[in-house]
Amino acid sequence: MSMLVLTRRCGEQIQIGDQITITIVRVTNQGVRIGVDAPRESMIARGELLPADDADAVDAEQDS
Repeated sequence: MSMLVLTRRCGEQIQIGDQITITIVRVTNQGVRIGVDAPRESMIARGELLPADDADAVDAEQDS
């Protein structure tokens, strides 16, 4: 699996499939605030909050 890296400015969006939209809400020196518009049944979580075994699975997918 490979990673697509995009450059966006505040107010710009990224569309994932037909149902998920990521919006750049605010950019500061300390971070980026994003908004996620997705169906309720979509699981959305910050990576550092995932259980270790889930994070390891994501890392393994990215390495292959």
